[in-house]
Amino acid sequence: MSPQASLTLQYLIVALAVAVSAWVVFRKQAPAAARRLRIALALPLVREGRPAWLRACGRRIAPMPMAVADGCGGCNDCGPRDR
Repeated sequence: MSPQASLTLQYLIVALAVAVSAWVVFRKQAPAAARRLRIALALPLVREGRPAWLRACGRRIAPMPMAVADGCGGCNDCGPRDR
């Protein structure tokens, strides 16, 4: 392997490690923004007419659906409390 190819490979590995690290920190610090970003990236991929492999990628990128609570989807702390 030439020195130029070796250096390029090294830079690619470092860039991948930095990108993964940045994504982990982003998800920890701003989970709602990370969820919105994943939805925005996945929506164009899962549309009808896209190839099956592209829709499968979109489904992998999309976050899990959030569980909806009773009627309002709120905090489940509605109604009278037993004291």
